[in-house]
Amino acid sequence: MTDIVANPAGDQGATPRSTPVGLAVTPRRVPVLNVYVDDISMDDLLEMREGAMATLHVDMIVKLQHDREFYDIWNTFDVVTCDSQFLYFALKLLRRGVCMRVSGSDYFPKFYTRYANDPSVTVFLVGAAPGIAEKARADINAKVGREIIVGTNAPAFDFRDGTPANDALIDEINASGATSLLVALGAGRQEKWIANNRHRMPNVKLFLPLGGTIDYEADAVKRPPAFITNIGLEWFWRLVREPKRRWRRYVIEEPKVIPYLVRDAFGKYRNPFST
Repeated sequence: MTDIVANPAGDQGATPRSTPVGLAVTPRRVPVLNVYVDDISMDDLLEMREGAMATLHVDMIVKLQHDREFYDIWNTFDVVTCDSQFLYFALKLLRRGVCMRVSGSDYFPKFYTRYANDPSVTVFLVGAAPGIAEKARADINAKVGREIIVGTNAPAFDFRDGTPANDALIDEINASGATSLLVALGAGRQEKWIANNRHRMPNVKLFLPLGGTIDYEADAVKRPPAFITNIGLEWFWRLVREPKRRWRRYVIEEPKVIPYLVRDAFGKYRNPFST
């Protein structure tokens, strides 16, 4: 089943889109600035067995206004969820609402619970600080009751493509036999790594760039109460808890999205990468 959908940039014509394996229908694609999100529920997303997903939040939208490499790989993702309560509310105001917010940190525990008794599903974790992914592995495997997490790797901060360390990581992933790969290297970096390297991992069917999810699973970082997230104040909760680490992102960078969205609402937004 194939649909024809507009390129998110609106300047490269139409591109064919296949329904991701496991989904009954192709999700409705909703434009936002120079990219898009898919109108998909958590239950439907959990049925996706193959492909690459991304979870769009405000930090990523801002980066997508100036990072050409990041923007150029956006069409390589089969499903993009709305991973921001602010973005969820903004899309409603723009009359392009999606059915729900689907965050990576909510999705992953539901994923491993959903496939707990399916031995064909195994996962390799890439990212987080040394020791954190191993704790997440132990905790998840204990919850599931089998070794669903079959390997972990915490790359160095200066880890890059095209290096012996990158080659060794890919060899380790392939040797593990994992069918799913969770990559947590930070927004933008993790998506670009997947786009550049997925062809080298033929056994991996599902690619999941899910940011801080490993930290949450290891209980290294506390999640905010649900009501804080539901009213769109998760950013404020994080800022109060970690002001030195978070202030630049939440006070300087992310507010830049507001004038972009206002221009979008009035039909004045222009894609910075349009030809």
